Order: sequence, then C-alpha cells, then structure tokens
Amino acid sequence: MTGEVLQLRGVGVRRGGAALLRDVTWTVNENERWVIIGPNGAGKTTLLQIAAAMLHPTAGAVEVLEEEIGRTDVFELRPRIGLASSAIAEKVPTGEKVIDLVLTASYAILGRWQEEYDSTDVSRAVELLDALGCGELIRRTFSTLSEGERKRVQIARALMPDPELLLLDEPAAGLDLGGREDLVARLGRLADDPAAPTMVMVTHHVEEVPDGFTHALLLRKGEAIAQGKVDEVFTAEHLSSCFGLPLTVDRQHGRWYARAAR
Repeated sequence: MTGEVLQLRGVGVRRGGAALLRDVTWTVNENERWVIIGPNGAGKTTLLQIAAAMLHPTAGAVEVLEEEIGRTDVFELRPRIGLASSAIAEKVPTGEKVIDLVLTASYAILGRWQEEYDSTDVSRAVELLDALGCGELIRRTFSTLSEGERKRVQIARALMPDPELLLLDEPAAGLDLGGREDLVARLGRLADDPAAPTMVMVTHHVEEVPDGFTHALLLRKGEAIAQGKVDEVFTAEHLSSCFGLPLTVDRQHGRWYARAAR
C-alpha cells in the first residue's frame, strides 16, 4: 500500500431525506490510531460503516485499503477489515461457543457449520482470547457472557483474520468502571504494538480513549469540525464546539478528561 489505509473525499450520506454525513474529507494512514468522537446522532457509526465497506456513500468517493468503494468486490475486501460492533453481536446465533465465534471470522461468517479449521487457526484464536483476558471463556456460549466479556471476545474475533484495518464501534459502551478500565488498558497495549493493524475507534467520551491513540476526528451533525493529531484536536475550544457546551479538558498519565466548565 501507499500508506493511505482510508481516504474519503467529500463524502455524504442521506437517508430518508436526512443528511447523516455532510462533505467529510478524511485520510487515515498506515499504523495510525484514530478515535472518532461526537455526540449522539453525529454520524460516527455511519462513518465507521463506510470504512468497513458495509455502506456506500450517496456523495463523494471512498477508498479502503486502496480499493474504491463502488468499483471493487466488497466481499473480497471485507475480510481484510476487522470490525467489532454491537450490530455484529446481535446477529450471533444462539448457542454459538466463544471459540467458534472467533474462528468463523477467518471466513467472514457468523455461525459455525461444517467448516474445517486447522490447528494453526485454533491456536491463533486461543492466543487472541488469552491476550484479551478471555482464555477461560473458550467453551462458554456467547449469550451467557457479561457485557465486558462480550466486548473483549468481539475484539478477538475482529483480530482473527489478521486484518489490515481494525474498526471498533464504541467498545466500552455499557461497561462498568472496572470493565471499562480493563478494556481501555488492553486497547492501549494493542495500540502500542507495532505489529497491530491501523486502528479506528468510535466513542462518545474522551475518557475512553486509550493511551497510544495518535489522531482524532470530531463529528457534529454529520460534519467533521476538527481532525488531526490528538493533542491538537482535544482542546477545550474544539470539544466545546463539538458537544455544544463549554468544557474544560485535561490529560493525565496519557488519558484524557473533559468536564463542564464552571
């Protein structure tokens, strides 16, 4: 690749007369770690669906891993992209075991049937689950897991095909404090791994951004209002504009914090 993993030029998405994204131009380069932040309805998940080759824009041009959306076979492209999303979790078949959920990512399918997996695939799945603190869950069914366990298993699944691009849609949503901090720490270690894929994560909260993320994109009402290196984007001015209220912003030990200004 030339170094550009994602390239959006003037991208817009309209559904039912509503503009979900407006004129978004954005480039993600190889080995960068991006976070997309914005309030509810900002267009974050829509943007991630475009990056995952799951949604075509109604305006503009999109290239993912040097393949132009609309002129490439997305079914060949998608296995090169790892996606962890609640939308995928909702489609997991009843009774699916954790190990099988991770293994089936090799074929970009949900639900193990009669596919054969060699010992290398099984070893990789086990190693990924171990690395995310899920080694003891291998024989459990996905439906019996806690929300925190489900989030970590989904990330292991997203990493299974050794993707060139890893997309995480609100990985800490719904977690309690302990679960959130555990997951953020694990994502921070992944972000610091030079062998890890280029990463893009969606969240509502700067507190959920792991140390090691290098860039940020702020969305509001479908428009990109700031983007670039995280130190330059996470300012009181930019975040206040993004969320529509005065905020103070601080960083401690690599983690970000935002509070309403008094």
